[in-house]
Amino acid sequence: MSIRVLVVDDQSLVRAGFRTILDSEDGIEVVGEAADGQAAIDQVAALAPDVVCMDVQMPGMDGLEATRRITGDAATQAAVLVLTTFNREDYLFAALDAGASGFLLKNSSPEQLIEAVQVVARGDALLSPDVTRRVIEAAAGRSGPGAPGGHGASVAAPGPDGAAPGAEPGTAASPGTAASPAPAELATLTEREREVLELLALGISNAEIAERLWVGEATVKTHVSKVLMKLGLRDRVHAVVYAYEHGVVRPRG
Repeated sequence: MSIRVLVVDDQSLVRAGFRTILDSEDGIEVVGEAADGQAAIDQVAALAPDVVCMDVQMPGMDGLEATRRITGDAATQAAVLVLTTFNREDYLFAALDAGASGFLLKNSSPEQLIEAVQVVARGDALLSPDVTRRVIEAAAGRSGPGAPGGHGASVAAPGPDGAAPGAEPGTAASPGTAASPAPAELATLTEREREVLELLALGISNAEIAERLWVGEATVKTHVSKVLMKLGLRDRVHAVVYAYEHGVVRPRG
């Protein structure tokens, strides 16, 4: 079945460009467009898309509020991919807090846009490597005492596979980036689930986790689902933030 996409942007030329790119890919169908947040909510209810490509800055209701309402509706199954020209951390974290499953800059290539839609449609979360690095840096920095502006940690950029070089699984944060106290739900994870969370925090795929743990990919998916459920997390992106905030892995400066 085709991935049903709703394109939301206040600029008609941008919507037309996204539609052209996405409709050119087999297995993806743009089923509607919207020019503001409220129209997006209405279109989601009417069209039941699988993915919403959501702009941030729009007149009336912006994309962040629309994302919050869409993902907060239990009757809605649509995943939201936030697309913006502004590479700003406040937008990034606001989008994640609102429940977005992906964050992509508008200067990304058509191939990256298509891949992003496919990724979030299958229930995974997506951040570009540079955005992933910033999530890790900011999450680690916010957990450190006295970090100015909440961004005190220095983390190496992720490698080609999205992993964060220098991150050590299963270690507590260093004194300069001490993690916040571990919440009670972290103790509910089994040893294997904790191991899966550590590997998730490195940004690697289910297939790579399966190879490292010598288990099937279906087993990894089950572990990931249990980790997200026990920790009350929406998706893998939020698992990365959680792991760094609570010292499940340690970034190296």
